Amino acid sequence: MQADIVIRALGALAQEHRLAAFRALVQAGESGLSAGTLAEALQLPNSSLSFHLAQLTNAGLIRQQRQGRSLIYSADYAAMNGLMGYLTKNCCAGAVCAADANCSISEERNVA
Repeated sequence: MQADIVIRALGALAQEHRLAAFRALVQAGESGLSAGTLAEALQLPNSSLSFHLAQLTNAGLIRQQRQGRSLIYSADYAAMNGLMGYLTKNCCAGAVCAADANCSISEERNVA
């Protein structure tokens, strides 16, 4: 993955509503969510959500597909995995990662 693509993806995720939308689409799975369902779940006006979804689409993190009169959005898991792979490439300098590097991070953990 190229650095400019990573920067665009991280920039798109560096906003509260876009991060929430992306996380909701990741949780929704391959079937995705309609724009209306996503707007309702996130309690965002359709016009605001449309802007945020366009940013995520342009960053290559989500896909849109027309089903009848609805637009269905879904996470691009290959792009997400590529981004995670880029961020964790050569983790722990090639050594076995310490327990602290485990991916299951507690939300209660304080970061100093």
